[in-house]
Amino acid sequence: MLVTAESCERNKGPILEVLRRELANARAVLEIGSGTGQHAVYFAAHLPQLTWQASEIPALLPALQARLQREGARLPAPLALDVRAAPWPGTPVDAIFSANTLHIMGMDGVRAFFRGAGSALPPSGTLCVYGPFNYGGAYTSESNAQFDAWLKARDPESAIRDFEALDALAHAAGLTLAADHAMPANNRTLVWRRPPAAS
Repeated sequence: MLVTAESCERNKGPILEVLRRELANARAVLEIGSGTGQHAVYFAAHLPQLTWQASEIPALLPALQARLQREGARLPAPLALDVRAAPWPGTPVDAIFSANTLHIMGMDGVRAFFRGAGSALPPSGTLCVYGPFNYGGAYTSESNAQFDAWLKARDPESAIRDFEALDALAHAAGLTLAADHAMPANNRTLVWRRPPAAS
């Protein structure tokens, strides 16, 4: 039986509209933390110009593989990828996407995520990250505050991350903020890019 995340079903349409614009010039995308595979299947079908490479930590890879096989998705075999292991496996990509991952992993993983993204992306490469974020150390909604409390009760290493801290990590990795899109249910899609190569 395939696991289905209701949040993926709710947010895939709005995220797709952002990705259509932000990944218009991309051809190969690495998704970090593909989870149930719902996003990978949906985005690959609606963005046929992209090669969508799904990935997940080794322990969760079988469930991801099962969905891609069951759905008959025309995607490369998913990668076993832990953001803390460097270098990241896989063929060269020009974009990286991740949804609802940074508040799940500890800060060591978050730092490794940005280091890995900075190393993997070429000039003009794009990083898109979807999820809830704090601004100025404050929650953007009461529901996010409640969600953060639930996260920390489940795992003290988890937490909704501060935008400013993430932007500093991205900057240290050679990436520049390009967009901050408001999304439904008090979420955002943050977009960073590596500057183009000097001519």
